[in-house]
Amino acid sequence: MRRRHVLLSPLLSPFLLTSQGGCAKRASTANGVLRFGLANPPRNLDPRLATDAASERVNRLLYSRLVELDDQGLPVPGIARWEALSPTHYRFELGESGRDFSDGTRLLAADVAATYGSILDPVTASPHRVLLSLIREIRIPDGDQVEFLLHERDPLFPAYLGIGILPAAAIAAGRSFVEEPLGSGPFRMLDGLEPGRLRLERRRDGQVLELLTVKDPNVRVMKLLRGEIQMLQNDLGPELVRFLEQRGALGGSESPIRVDTRPGVNFSYLGFNLEDPLTGQLPVRRAIAQAIDRQALVRHLFHGRARLAESLFPPEHWAGHPALTPYPFDPYGARDRIESLGFTPEHPLTLTLKTTSDPFRVRLATAIQAQAAEAGIRLKVQSHDWGTFFGDVKAGRFQLFLLTWVGVRLPDIFRYAFHSASVPPAGANRGRYRSAEADRLIEAARALPELADQARIYRALAERLHQDLPCLGLWYEDQVVAVRPEVQGYRLAADGNYDGLAELRLQLAGSAQSLASSRP
Repeated sequence: MRRRHVLLSPLLSPFLLTSQGGCAKRASTANGVLRFGLANPPRNLDPRLATDAASERVNRLLYSRLVELDDQGLPVPGIARWEALSPTHYRFELGESGRDFSDGTRLLAADVAATYGSILDPVTASPHRVLLSLIREIRIPDGDQVEFLLHERDPLFPAYLGIGILPAAAIAAGRSFVEEPLGSGPFRMLDGLEPGRLRLERRRDGQVLELLTVKDPNVRVMKLLRGEIQMLQNDLGPELVRFLEQRGALGGSESPIRVDTRPGVNFSYLGFNLEDPLTGQLPVRRAIAQAIDRQALVRHLFHGRARLAESLFPPEHWAGHPALTPYPFDPYGARDRIESLGFTPEHPLTLTLKTTSDPFRVRLATAIQAQAAEAGIRLKVQSHDWGTFFGDVKAGRFQLFLLTWVGVRLPDIFRYAFHSASVPPAGANRGRYRSAEADRLIEAARALPELADQARIYRALAERLHQDLPCLGLWYEDQVVAVRPEVQGYRLAADGNYDGLAELRLQLAGSAQSLASSRP
């Protein structure tokens, strides 16, 4: 039997093939509003509670953090510097920048203590509580200093303090930050939350930012071409990115779109339900791993804009594993595994694969479905809106699903996503993976005082996860941003955050000066 690579050919929407920018009424940028098109809206503007990618990215604009992470995932100062007074005693001293809340009050050590104290309070139900449970006590020597005393040593502890700081008074008053954020970040919210629209103002110069939810990627691109929005980031099928690149290369008077890309670090994967009688069987999971030709998917569907992923962290991360051996594409071997379990062409292994209703994700799931069929595995694709899909994933209502871990920089993700104690709602072990050996490695790594020793244990853990397959690593997708000519100076981040909006300039039509530079 000759091996076949079955993929769907991407088709551009007809309106994109016939759209003429000169015929469309362009939205004016004279009012100085920057409109940013999103596939999904931010759902929770409380940094203690947010778990979806859009919310976490927006919260980075609204709130300041004690600590940031560099490109290797190591902690660097945010609004505070620190010193270790002992392996279990850290003192943080607040600097001068990022300390003015948008209501005019000053960010003090008491606000830091109140924020982290509320995260540790079970009543808050913060998803960060498990990670920060090593905090034994929080002290406030003075208004600019806060000290953390730990139950046990952890050399990565400062890296855990990347959560936005909220005002202590507002926490005590019971303010709902979910819809009424109050932070000291570079932006503040202008109006109340509206369906599909969030208005922010950049505090240093008054630049207004509108985050507009447009679920259909074709419509988002159309709005970009017409000038109704000025920029898009990610959540575009590769054929749309290619179309925008080609349009930009034409130049001329039609306001060419500029497309920038960079290698990404967000981990896309195929998740399995290990409590399901079928996907709970390791031979089934390994057969699926053999049935998927990831290289072909990257080449044909992503047009090469992704790199294969074997573990949560890319090889360049300090806790990454650069030497994991990929599962080979072997549909015949996969078929043999399936048949050894008693499945036949007349009675095939039949599973349900869930994904979002995004057209490209549906096409991707359909391509995986076609590849699996070559190995005798029948996948039924179900697509849902994001809320329904993610709700099903968290509740365990799935056999297989496609998802991406966004913004993962710290190895605490191993505990959060794979420890036996992290099954929802206690964490994000959505596949219900339970392994005494994996739990032991997770605990052992955290207890080691040197990062080099931790890295060695995390590589052993990555090998165990690679063997047990609670999920199948697929790829790290490239980051992509498409902007109109009036958008200048945007920095694209490897994890897809929106931090570059703090420095972006919007060039007004008919003016040689940007809005940012024209303000006092």
